[in-house]
Amino acid sequence: MTVTHDEKVVREFSKQAAGFADPELNVAFTRHLDRLVHFMDPELDLEDVVLEVAAGTALVSRAIAHRVRHVTALDLTPAMLAEGKRGADRAGLTNITFTHGDATALPYVDRSFTLVVTRFSLHQVADPEAVVKEMVRVSRPGAALIIADLIRPDGLEGDPDRIERLRDPSHGTSLTASRIADLLTAAGAECKRAEQFDFVRPLDPWLEFAQTPDDAAARIRQELEDELSGGPATGMRPSEVDGVLHFTHSYLFQQAIAG
Repeated sequence: MTVTHDEKVVREFSKQAAGFADPELNVAFTRHLDRLVHFMDPELDLEDVVLEVAAGTALVSRAIAHRVRHVTALDLTPAMLAEGKRGADRAGLTNITFTHGDATALPYVDRSFTLVVTRFSLHQVADPEAVVKEMVRVSRPGAALIIADLIRPDGLEGDPDRIERLRDPSHGTSLTASRIADLLTAAGAECKRAEQFDFVRPLDPWLEFAQTPDDAAARIRQELEDELSGGPATGMRPSEVDGVLHFTHSYLFQQAIAG
């Protein structure tokens, strides 16, 4: 039986839900959360009605809930939403609604939100163009859109998506910063501000968090070690830090204004 991409996403992220907000397990999502909120600062208003698309456990929604009127956190994976709801309840956050839904077909009428954000989703979905179009569609004119994502740097050698899919079969395609800007422009938004940065991270916790099978993890490790020894480029830009194998991710924060 053929497994759809969405089914792969639900399967893989159901496994990750319990540890998604744990900084020791999911360093990428937790370490740069404050940096993203700081990037969003000019857009946050106490009257904002916010949508977080592909919200996971709603880390962004929970971080900004006290700064806005209401946040809706939408995700495809019920286990992620349940984990996020438990976290919101523990924090006493009462202005977040958790909704099961598809980012490519948002269940909202046009021009519903004053701020729309998505984090680490475009590289994961099968149709990033549809996600961006939907984000713009449900945004009021003049509303801010925020996309925070893993990106492929220009001129990168190797195929990082192949390694990413070995680690997590639900990984889609890492876009370039210019491709994300083009998607926003084509959907009717105007790109305004952007921030890019690299993050050098240890390999083993990344593999362990995704519960990558031992054979796939060993293959990834070997390919990165081979590259360090002069072998083919993997696109993961491996390095050794204090004798521990690391690799490099590039991230983008992109802000745009809906037309």
